[in-house]
Order: sequence, then C-alpha cells, then structure tokens
Amino acid sequence: MAIKIVFFGNERIATAVSTTTPTLKTLVNSGFDISAVVVNNEKTLSRKQRELEVETYALSRNIPVLKPKKLSEITEQLREFSADIGVLVAYGKIIPQSIIDIFPHGIINIHPSLLPLHRGSIPIESVILNGETKTGVSIMSLASAMDAGPVYSQTTITLNGTETKQDLADSLLKIGAEQLSELLPGIVSGELVPTEQKHDQATYDQQIQKQDGVIDWNKTAIELEREVQAYAGWPQSRTTLGTTDCVITKAHALPSNIEHHVPGQIEHHKAPLVIKCGDGSLCVDVIKPAGKKEMSAAGFLNGYKSRLNI
Repeated sequence: MAIKIVFFGNERIATAVSTTTPTLKTLVNSGFDISAVVVNNEKTLSRKQRELEVETYALSRNIPVLKPKKLSEITEQLREFSADIGVLVAYGKIIPQSIIDIFPHGIINIHPSLLPLHRGSIPIESVILNGETKTGVSIMSLASAMDAGPVYSQTTITLNGTETKQDLADSLLKIGAEQLSELLPGIVSGELVPTEQKHDQATYDQQIQKQDGVIDWNKTAIELEREVQAYAGWPQSRTTLGTTDCVITKAHALPSNIEHHVPGQIEHHKAPLVIKCGDGSLCVDVIKPAGKKEMSAAGFLNGYKSRLNI
C-alpha cells in the first residue's frame, strides 16, 4: 500500500523565487499517495501575489488544496486523511506540535542549509551574502522549535560565488526532492533513525528588510555584487543614478585601484556602466529604470546618459 502524505508549503524556498514544484511532482511520480496540499493562507491574500505553482500542479492532479488561516481550523480534517506522514517545504509558519503529532511518523522538512547552520527562512540569501563556499540540503524531522529537529541526511554542494538566488534555490530543491523520495520508505518503516543536531553550533540569520535593498555605495564592490544576487526579486538592489531611480538586477565586482574616487560616482571613462564603491567598482550588466523593462547597461547609457551627470 502506498505511503499516504499530507504536503505542507509552496516550495518557494527563498524570497521572490519561482518553483517548478519538484518535491510534490517527485512524490506523485514515485507513487506516494498525496492526500492534500496545505498552503499558508497569508501568502495568498494579496491581489498582486503570484499564483502558487504548487496549487496549480496539485489541482491539475485532483489533489485537494487547503488554505487555512490557522492550522487549528483543519485539525479534524487532517486527522480524517489518516496520512502516514507529513512533508513540508517552505510553509512559512512554525507548525504546532499538536499538528505534527497527528502524523504517526511526524512531518519531514526539506531545509536548504547544512543544519544547524542557517536556521530560519533565508539560508539561501545568507550564504550568498556571506560569500560562503559551500551549502547544502538537510532532510529533517520537524520539531516545534524552528529548524531544531533531528536530521536524517545532508547533501553538500560547492559554491563558486556566481550563483543567482533562483539557480541556487532550484538546485537545492531538486536535490532535496530526490533525497526525500528515497528516504521516506525507510523513515516510515522505522529503518532510518535521525541524528540530533548540535544545537550549541546553531546559527540564525538576521531577517532581510525592504530598506536593505537601498544600495550603500560605501560598501565594497564584492559586497554589492552579492547583494544584487541575494536581493533579486525582493527587496531588490535599488539606487538613483543621476535623476533616474533604478534597480540593478545583474552586476559584477571589479578589483580595487589606487585612484581617488567617490563612492556612487559613475566612471564615465569606462564602459558600459561602472560605479565606484567604497572599495573597488561595480560593473552593471543589467538594469531596470523605474517604470521600464530590464535592459543592458549599454542600452541604459544610450537612453539615459543625459540624465546621469557624466
């Protein structure tokens, strides 16, 4: 008999990323019985909110989608499913122990970091901002404390510093989906036993705020390159060049030089668009002027040079 699962979450494991829902698809394609998909209602109230990919896929497979404001609203319904286990990927809220206890084998979570490092909701953004050289995926048993449950397996990947937030989210989610599908039978049978985390080594990341997206040109070029990568989609890397408000969507750092320079000043003698930083310079590759579509830096210079005071 197929293992019965209730799926929690939207599979958007970083801010403002999209997803192809590889976890839910892998579970369905592997023959697991998905009783329902539960999504966080707070994430779906805005008219501007993008349609949830996981909801679209679930409905296409005739899987019920539940959107409770509070999980306590559907406690009895969850019990009636008589599911063996829950699976959670980016639900966006702490799951109460009373909900975890509904499932004989608990709820299993895909977390995109090497726990106990980077507990919380922004591990992908954090490893990019920190310039870390490795990260990974942890398959863990959910606990009432945030990301504190014991771990069944971890997979490590090496980073080269050029990964975008979307690319890294896609890679980690694909790895996590494959690992989870392989592990679930052993978890349900009791053959696999998780390992307690080293809680004294846990790290938690400071939440990203909208104001963080305003570029501080006194920072180093390397820091700003990482911010452009980590803040893509939200909160974005926002600045004003001349009289034009812009969002820089792709850029790379250039090495320091000994010339005197003023952070935020455009180096008019360099092409296509190079801006001085506290240390080094940021070469803009793609930019989005306010109210316009993304364009190359060269295209931006062609259309906006008269407004840039260079």
